[in-house]
Order: sequence, then structure tokens, then C-alpha cells
Amino acid sequence: MTTLLVLAAIAAWLYYRRPQRRTPGAGASAEARARQLRTPAVRIASAIGIPTQRGQEAGRYAVAAEAEKRTADRIDPLRREGWVVLHDLALPSGRANVDHLAISPSGVVIVLDTKRWSARYPAPVRARGGRLLHGDRDVTDRLRGLRHETSTVSRILGVQAIPLVVMDGARIEGGELVFDGIRIVPAERAPAVLRSIGSARTSRDARALADAAARHFPPYTRKHR
Repeated sequence: MTTLLVLAAIAAWLYYRRPQRRTPGAGASAEARARQLRTPAVRIASAIGIPTQRGQEAGRYAVAAEAEKRTADRIDPLRREGWVVLHDLALPSGRANVDHLAISPSGVVIVLDTKRWSARYPAPVRARGGRLLHGDRDVTDRLRGLRHETSTVSRILGVQAIPLVVMDGARIEGGELVFDGIRIVPAERAPAVLRSIGSARTSRDARALADAAARHFPPYTRKHR
């Protein structure tokens, strides 16, 4: 009985000391999912050293959230150059989200997906035989979400949006690569790559595109409460 009371007290303490919800921004939906998975029971198990599937999944979401925040820290300064940069956006339907959306002053629309892949594999991310590999793992299908998000943004905004993978952690063979039309670059090069892509001249109204993006793609955590 005493043990049960102690565990109940620990559960309550862990529950009420959870981090408070933050203003929606980069990594907000991943953080929210990590909090959802870290139930009092999971927190107790973690506190006493018992691994759980939910706890491990929460850890992966937390790591992804931190990676998205690092990308945001890198690309947000572009706003001073006239760019519109938005983070963690909901699509009009479904549960998918856009990690980052950047619109250059000339109206180039870029959909960025932050990938936090471990750097512990000796082999870099590379393309072989029409497949994308990380170490000995086939990760080709992990680009499927970005394709869907980019096509949705393109359709709704009426432009051809450009997909870009920002690789946080894992090395890339040759420094960067293009796989099946998707450019994959190291996280630290994201600002320079955006400037290069965004320098293209278009006849688009960047402000109108930004207003449309704000209307159609709200913060993910605001829509999916």
C-alpha cells in the first residue's frame, strides 16, 4: 500500500512539473507529441530506469523538435533580408505538417524538411541504385512526406514550390546531393542554399504569397489541439 501511494505521489509530481506549452513555432508539434507520450506512468518508468516504447518514441520526437529549432535559428535571420519564414504549419487536411516554409523576396517558395538522422553510421547518406541509403538502411520512403507537403503547398499557392531537405547530424556523400529531384544539404548550409535558390527572378507577388500561406497553413498546434 505504501509503495502504491509513493508511486501515485511521484506520478502527480511528474505530471504537474511538465514543461508548460510554448507559443507555436519550430518543433512545436513534435514537442507536443513528446509531451503526450510522456504520461505519468512513462515518466515514472524513465525515472527508475525502465525503458518503455512510449518513452523511446517520446525521445525521438523531442530530438526532432530540437533539430527543427536549430534549423529555425539558422534561417530566421533571412527575415531581415525580406524573406518570409514560417515554421510547423498544418496542411488543410490530414495530420501532416510542414516543418518550415520560406518565401524569398522575389516570390520563390521553398518547403524545408528537417531530418535528424544519427551521425553514428560510418557511411554517409548516399544514393545507390535509385535508392537513398543511410548506412545500410534504405531510407528512400522517408522523403515521401516532403513530396506530399510540397505538392500540397504548390497546389494551394498556385506556384511550383521547391522541396529541400535540411540534414541535421548525418553526413552527406559529396557534401550535398540531389535525389529524385530533392536537394539534400547539411543544416549549416541551409541559409546559403536558400539565398541561392531564392535569388531566381519571378513575376510572383511575394507578399500575396505570404498572406495566402498564413491563411491556408496555420500553426500545426493551433489547428490540432
